Amino acid sequence: MVADAPKELASGSPEPNANTGKQSRGLKALVFTSFALAGLSVVFSALALLFAAGILPPLRGTDDLEHRLRAYLLDNPGVIVESVNGMELRRQAAVESEVTAVLSERRDEIFNDPDSPLGANPQGDAILVEFFDYNCPYCRQATPMLDRLEQEDKGLRLVFKEFPILGPGSVFAARAALASQKQGKYLAFHKAMMAYQGRITETSSLEVAADVGLDVEKLKQDMKDPALDETIRRNIALAQVLRISGTPSFVAGREIVQGLTDAGGMKRLIASARGS
Repeated sequence: MVADAPKELASGSPEPNANTGKQSRGLKALVFTSFALAGLSVVFSALALLFAAGILPPLRGTDDLEHRLRAYLLDNPGVIVESVNGMELRRQAAVESEVTAVLSERRDEIFNDPDSPLGANPQGDAILVEFFDYNCPYCRQATPMLDRLEQEDKGLRLVFKEFPILGPGSVFAARAALASQKQGKYLAFHKAMMAYQGRITETSSLEVAADVGLDVEKLKQDMKDPALDETIRRNIALAQVLRISGTPSFVAGREIVQGLTDAGGMKRLIASARGS
């Protein structure tokens, strides 16, 4: 039996459940509240400067300040919204600038990492990178579409980034897939795993491995190579700096698309890769 994954690999992300929507709404409310408070801080600071500069009449105590601030905000409710929107736009611009820099500075790690398995056209000129998890239903939906695109476009080079975020079974599967390269069966194993009907676990991973003709005992031994864990850690770290938080996510040229898209969207991404 292969040793358990390190905690940072084994923990993964919780599986979606009925509470996911509630948690998401709660998080959005918390984020908006934080921005609103920050917006109020900006408004208060601006008003303080106006008072200090003598543009507004002098205050007559704390009650007077509260009364004037309340009156101002009631008369100008759009001030808070404008402040929050402006802060969000600046935040988004900063994130986009940061990600663009990462795409440029770490281009080889993203597109040409020798430890990342390749698709059916390893010599292709248009590189499309996929971050995926074997337990992600949308990744499974994307796989046949990517197969068709590879068949139609022999210049499409797929680069697979194992990104196991859905629990220990996903981590085991990612390790097994990377280890299968030593037997020259990564693509067969990868596609069979994506076509599997059911949860990917340690048991089901080994069943699929046997079905595609892998020597399972050799696979188990190869999975003990610490280099496999290091590859997964690097993928996770790379996803973090690219602000990728879910699967599937695709990178091509200077673009990142998070989530499943249709064939037209994928072709546009591939064209973007060629253009870069």
